[in-house]
Amino acid sequence: MNERISKLRKQSTSIKPSVSAERAQLLTEFYKSDNAKNLSIPVLRARSFKHILENKKICINHGELIVGERGPGPQATPTYPEITLHSIKDLDILNSRKKVSFNVDEETKTIYKNEIIPFWKGKTIRDKIFTELPEEWVAAYKAGIFTEFQEQRAPGHTVLGDKIYKKGFLNIIEEIQIKIKNLDFCNDPKAFDKKEELKAMEIAAEALINFATRYSKALSELSNKEKNPFRKKELKEMAAICKRVPANRPQTFYEALQYYWFVHVGVITEVNPWDSFNPGRLDQHLLPFYQKEIKDGTLTKDKAKEILQSFWIKFNNHPAPPKIGITAKESNTYTDFSLINLGGVKEDGSDAVNEVTYLILDVIEEMRLLQPGSMVQVSKKNTDQYIKRFLKIIKTGYGQPSVFNTEAIIQELLRQGKSIADARNGGASGCVETGAFGKEAYILTGYFNIPKVLEITLNNGIDPRTKKITGLKTGNPEKFKTFDELINAFEKQMNYFLDIKISGNNIIDRIFAQNMPVPFLSLLIDDCINNAIDYNDGGAKYNTSYIQGVGLGSITDELAAIKYHIFDKKTISMNGMLDALDKNFKDYGEFRKLLLDDTPKYGNDNDYADNITKQVFEIYYNAINGKPTARGGVHRINLLPTTCHVYFGSVIGAMPDGRKTGVPLSEGISPVQGADRQGPTAVIKSAAKIDHIRTGGTLLNQKFTPSFLETDEGIENIMHLIRSYFRLDGHHMQFNVVTADTLKKAKKHPENYRDLIVRVAGYNDYFVDLTDELQDEIIRRTEQNGL
Repeated sequence: MNERISKLRKQSTSIKPSVSAERAQLLTEFYKSDNAKNLSIPVLRARSFKHILENKKICINHGELIVGERGPGPQATPTYPEITLHSIKDLDILNSRKKVSFNVDEETKTIYKNEIIPFWKGKTIRDKIFTELPEEWVAAYKAGIFTEFQEQRAPGHTVLGDKIYKKGFLNIIEEIQIKIKNLDFCNDPKAFDKKEELKAMEIAAEALINFATRYSKALSELSNKEKNPFRKKELKEMAAICKRVPANRPQTFYEALQYYWFVHVGVITEVNPWDSFNPGRLDQHLLPFYQKEIKDGTLTKDKAKEILQSFWIKFNNHPAPPKIGITAKESNTYTDFSLINLGGVKEDGSDAVNEVTYLILDVIEEMRLLQPGSMVQVSKKNTDQYIKRFLKIIKTGYGQPSVFNTEAIIQELLRQGKSIADARNGGASGCVETGAFGKEAYILTGYFNIPKVLEITLNNGIDPRTKKITGLKTGNPEKFKTFDELINAFEKQMNYFLDIKISGNNIIDRIFAQNMPVPFLSLLIDDCINNAIDYNDGGAKYNTSYIQGVGLGSITDELAAIKYHIFDKKTISMNGMLDALDKNFKDYGEFRKLLLDDTPKYGNDNDYADNITKQVFEIYYNAINGKPTARGGVHRINLLPTTCHVYFGSVIGAMPDGRKTGVPLSEGISPVQGADRQGPTAVIKSAAKIDHIRTGGTLLNQKFTPSFLETDEGIENIMHLIRSYFRLDGHHMQFNVVTADTLKKAKKHPENYRDLIVRVAGYNDYFVDLTDELQDEIIRRTEQNGL
């Protein structure tokens, strides 16, 4: 990278993240003003968005090529008091906690104490959620049976399609105005509501154009003052770009990237959506601009790379809004999960890998930043050369890019009812979640603790941690005569808790639809304008709600241990097993060793264990799939954890697989840490026995020693491993290339390993920023040194 990019990168990575009260203060100021009176809720939200963009600080960092920040400066993250309200104690915790902390200055605390808290206390979405949800939902939530994504963040787990590369916002405003004109107040009883939503979209679109105009003026002023002729010319060009986009359709590579960035800032200013939006298939979007300008001689490869590098830094400047409580435990990271998609196939089904794909891979390798995340789609149509190129990045231990199966993604989307064109243009966002880009509202609703349900089943509906009756009375397990009786009881508990979760999801959907519309996000996603319905109210072409299952490896090994030792081998009675668990294996050392070392385990291509995996998968799938949402869509399943496997493990006692109290669960669909002993080929065979095509995403972690990937032969072998897994319809793989010894040293001497990046679960993070529990979990993952 050149000197300019190096300085911008250093600025981005060296500034400590901080909490900014700017957005909260501007929002509160508007809500308290006369301008907020007598407005419909969609228009209220749009005008508050407009007020923020009209008054937030303009930040132009020295030397940068892409402009626009989430907060008043790099690494300054805003807060969203209309969603969740931080107390002074929360702000103190954020400022002082050991990991993932944020600087909170006294001025911010004073603003919160005097302005933000007095106005928003009791009025937030979080307040409404916990007021409206039934007691059994709250009890299950507190027990750690599931989490709730929307209690501190807004919906919005979505990805932009190609709309902005074909239309300017002036074109979109014209569409909105035509739609308003054609509303039928005579025959459509919802015409007035539709008009208010469309008016809100128009206000939001105009607000972003005006925001860009503010930047254009500021850049012109800087250009007039600039003494360096080269930078003076740059600033003048940047001012012209901000004047043209987003108002108009982009004409150049540079304009396309700046246009997207204004849109990105708009989405994450309006609310704090889970996973802060992303451009999706960036190589496909940029290719026409790149090819035209390279041919015309108006762009060089080096200049395109420099603009992309500046674009990458903008993502890294934006830490995720601060999380507290359980939400921090389920996803405790600065990363905001924007995921750039590369490769795969075109809409016509042909190989989509192109020169921009390789250019972006160069950028990923050179920038080595936490954000944005990157993924590569791998199709049978893609060449081996492409796979070997991204594996050369993975082998450096960076953890990016993650690897996805294009054919599986397409099959998943087709099964969900998407068109073939929408399926081929789709991909994955966040960690591993499948969606139709630019056309779908796919909302992650929370994680589900599958092993916790077994623990409650083994205690006849009682949570042994709290001694409270939390589940159903499904019978004393000591009286079960067969394994099938236990499975039947487990399935009843699963259905019970998942029905509670789904019912809660539908209540929360309506709370957001009625109280927190997102007119800006809505105008970007098909068919919200055409339907004149908000994104949060089912306006998109497709609507999906996901529940993410956690602990598949753990639950398999727990049930396999019960079946093997109690019902088949009769090594121990159910009473004996329950006593061992109650005592956390004290006085049961030899039996625990038997559970750990002489019991069928998932991840070893052992059908005894893997058939149980399939059985649990079917129970989970049948309890969720197809259940209606309040947005006119359906519920579907994912299998991934972020960091929730650590939190979920902390609320579970000792379990039949030999796991002791409080230890993290398995993550994603990966085996229990250290339980896979037959190599990576056996792991993928076990993982492929579930039906990935009936999910919306699964997450599989693998850890390899760096020495294995040092040679061309090692790269070739990993390529074949990926191809083999994907032929078996596996959805996703990601790799850590690091030794446990290095990780142990980093934990002991963090000051010497500040730049060590690892793959956690669907995202990268600095190892030294992880909690001790998460560091230990990654260290315990099986380390493969061959196939």
